[in-house]
Amino acid sequence: MTCDDRYDRRDLGLLLLRLGTGGVLAAHGAQKLFGWFGGHGLEGTGAFMESVGYSPGKASATASGLAETGGGALLALGLATPAAGAAAAGAMVGATAVHAPNGFFNTGGGYEYAATLGLAAAGLAVTGPGRLSLDHALGHVLDRGWMVPAALAGTAAVTAVVVGARNRRVRERQQGTQDALFEE
Repeated sequence: MTCDDRYDRRDLGLLLLRLGTGGVLAAHGAQKLFGWFGGHGLEGTGAFMESVGYSPGKASATASGLAETGGGALLALGLATPAAGAAAAGAMVGATAVHAPNGFFNTGGGYEYAATLGLAAAGLAVTGPGRLSLDHALGHVLDRGWMVPAALAGTAAVTAVVVGARNRRVRERQQGTQDALFEE
């Protein structure tokens, strides 16, 4: 095996990973934004988001849908890979927060699926898109080394604020509906 063969395989592997991860993310986002593929659109997703503590619901659905659809489509194309991967990973952290109380495995409603998509998106942001990408064709003008930590740090900060506020709302809601410990 020559060095070029190894790089060709790596680029093909990154392309497959980008197409699979990006395609799934874009489809999920389209469910939220447009109601495609059996989704509930902004109204239905907004009501769900509100019910799980993301408020305001419709704005949360829009932000999540854009991060998934836009981030996923850009990942699939290999364009602006650091920002695309970071945005998609941030959306998946938000989904993980909702599913975390159900444990790890997806069969019990856990966070396994969201975490896997988020880690794949973050991994692509760090690794880069490979040579079979629009970033490579455009000379990596939207895929500079400094963009990786900037995109991931910016997304982490925003995600921490949004998920933190959501978790606080959920705790307050649960405390308000908690049964009395002692009967009077």
